Amino acid sequence: MRKYNHKCIVISGLLVLMVAFGQPLSAQEDPGSVNIHVFDVDATPPVGSYLTYDRMTHTWDMGLRAKGIVICGSGDPIVLCSVDWIGIANEGQDEFKRVLAEAAGTVPDRVAVHTVHQHDAPTCDFGAEALLLSKGMDPINFDGSFARALLVDLDSAVRHAMTQPKRVTHIGLGTSQVEKVASNRRILDRDGKATIGRTSATRDPKIRAYPEGLIDPDVSLISFWEDDKPVAVLSYYAVHPQSYYRTGNANPDFPGIARFLRQMKVPEALHIHFNGAGGDITAGKYNDGSPEKRWVLASRLAAGMEGAWENTSKYPLAPSDIDWATEPLHLPISQDAIQLEQELADHNPIYLANNVYKLVLHKRQSKGKFIALSCLKLGRARILHLPGEPLIAFQLAAKKMRKDLFVAVAGYGDYAPGYICPAAAYEEGGYEAGPASGVTAEAEGIVLAAMKKLLAD
Repeated sequence: MRKYNHKCIVISGLLVLMVAFGQPLSAQEDPGSVNIHVFDVDATPPVGSYLTYDRMTHTWDMGLRAKGIVICGSGDPIVLCSVDWIGIANEGQDEFKRVLAEAAGTVPDRVAVHTVHQHDAPTCDFGAEALLLSKGMDPINFDGSFARALLVDLDSAVRHAMTQPKRVTHIGLGTSQVEKVASNRRILDRDGKATIGRTSATRDPKIRAYPEGLIDPDVSLISFWEDDKPVAVLSYYAVHPQSYYRTGNANPDFPGIARFLRQMKVPEALHIHFNGAGGDITAGKYNDGSPEKRWVLASRLAAGMEGAWENTSKYPLAPSDIDWATEPLHLPISQDAIQLEQELADHNPIYLANNVYKLVLHKRQSKGKFIALSCLKLGRARILHLPGEPLIAFQLAAKKMRKDLFVAVAGYGDYAPGYICPAAAYEEGGYEAGPASGVTAEAEGIVLAAMKKLLAD
């Protein structure tokens, strides 16, 4: 006669009930350990739907992904998610955070959702969608049909991931320079004005010949390990991720290819990439927009990621080494963004695609809804999560604030503010500090103060 362990039967029954009623299983994990749960979902829209600037026409390129981890062991779970879209803003952020939080058994305030900012990719802002519909306008790229379908898939993926805990004993930290990818696109003339723009694809050799300018040359890697086995790798690098775009084909561009190459090299760990504070950083010095440059840029970024992997040092990670903090940002909204409501019908779809979310942010703030800047502590590492398209000066400032720590910066969180520039940039002019910025020069001090508070022990 077979003997049964009645305790195991009871526990197994409880696990089945938890799955059946949608409860995450992280509560069954050892409270004295750190565990992560990884998820990876196809985020490629179907042919016929709208990308940010064009309708999706074909699908024979690499698809888009939504990847992330859930960290358990220190209070409520923490969720980090990176999506191969151009931006997720306002009520779009609210819904992504709500769905991920419910699936992971946590609260939305402990969820960070970022985009890599590829341009052949969708935008999501359910608030912008609702605003345009209320005005009797076609929401076009803000149509949220596919975003809602993706949220269903993310919910399922995260709930399944919560049944597959991966024990973490160590964290790995490493950096390396990336050669000949990033360059600053704001080039000042003799009068100190940003009259020359070095776009992602710069065909004029004279403009490409200008120096790289202010960049952060390093890619930062944060990896999670079970003893000697890597289980997840997070990479952070600041650059606009365009080699060429407006192809009608959703694709992850060169950062997605670099991520894929690293995934092939270290297949046992899920690789997740975050764009840094790359608002004024492009590959324009090294990219003329020709198709072959995509592979060149991807190979260089992958080489930098490999260098950071080889430079990685491992440190023990305990639940007490993990912390999460947030700080609300009451951002000063630009007059261009506020007055857009009276001019919606006067603008073309591309202008609306780039600006409606800024108006929605103004409306949300008037109701007391503010973007939260968050910081994750992992031992001697800090991951700072910034909204909008922050210029590189914010990333460099964060690293300077805590030279004693390993600081990684993710930009492109809540996309609503658009470009966030240092105050001096609004005097210098240029694209980023014009109508493309949804905030005023006073935003610099507000963001820096919140960063400083979060990075302090």
